[in-house]
Amino acid sequence: MANGRLKKMVLAGVAVLAVTGCAREGAIDLSSGVGISVIRSGCPAVAVPDHTGDITIFNPASSTDASAIDVVAYITNVRSTCNSESARIYSEAAFDVHASRTNPAGARTVTIPYFSTVVQGGTAVVAKRVGNVTLQFADGAYRATASANAGAYVDASAARLPDEVIERLTRRRKAGDPDAALDPLADPTIKAAVARSSFELLVGFQLSQAQLQYNATR
Repeated sequence: MANGRLKKMVLAGVAVLAVTGCAREGAIDLSSGVGISVIRSGCPAVAVPDHTGDITIFNPASSTDASAIDVVAYITNVRSTCNSESARIYSEAAFDVHASRTNPAGARTVTIPYFSTVVQGGTAVVAKRVGNVTLQFADGAYRATASANAGAYVDASAARLPDEVIERLTRRRKAGDPDAALDPLADPTIKAAVARSSFELLVGFQLSQAQLQYNATR
């Protein structure tokens, strides 16, 4: 998957604001001093990029007509766990895959590839792995479900904000202070430092160019 396409798919706010879902001891409380508080930890945010959360398999593969749809599958129930207490942060995403087929005759096994990608700063791919999820359709069954997971390591030092940046973000500001109304993240230097220390674990189906285009344009 090209970096440019990935950049368009990742939500911009994830890299700039908080990492969600796995706060741990040592997380930073980014408080503005005016009643708004955001918790940021070193755990990667876990998400499914746009257009990669479902797949349509056609028979024949060269057709995209509705009458040629063979199997449709989608990713759901994404859960994340994270251990940020060592020099290497380990994050894992577990998810379910629900699938349906148009012809229920006979038992059938369908294997679908999926990817897990670690992205730094919203654009830089630092690691990628491809796995497979296998769905077992029973004879006469239209639907099947399977589970899969993906894990990734992130260096805690790379996910840690510099002390001077933490001081800028967490310093209490009182009404009347010259910078009381200024958002520290409006400073390009601070914003860039937060982005560099922000990681995401993205999971989705490993689609062909044709499959990705079908999802994006249907």
